[in-house]
Amino acid sequence: MSKQDHIKAASKREQSSSLELSSGSSLDRKVKAASKREQKKARFHSAEHEQARDKAIKAKGTVVENLSRDNFRVELDNGITILASLCGKIRQHHVRVMVGDSVEVELSPYDLTRGRISFRYDI
Repeated sequence: MSKQDHIKAASKREQSSSLELSSGSSLDRKVKAASKREQKKARFHSAEHEQARDKAIKAKGTVVENLSRDNFRVELDNGITILASLCGKIRQHHVRVMVGDSVEVELSPYDLTRGRISFRYDI
């Protein structure tokens, strides 16, 4: 099919769907309900929400101290010492992080004293 044929077919589908919706049937109510659900999803998964989650600051550092459970004291390359915990995938795969390991840490833009260890570099 050529591009023009696709355009014609799409316009025919739009015309037929508008005729079906104008009748006020139950299909019309279902379409409206579906569009409301999509609007709610769009509000919840807004671009601002995605940006806030993606704004984690990545930094490299060295584990200085092993605290209780999965918490570690990490000294970043710029000299700042933070408290970091293991991310879920590292916990899930039982990756061992020990004192002296070089790690990648994701810092929250809201609290720069806490972070999440997202990667352990090979020695």
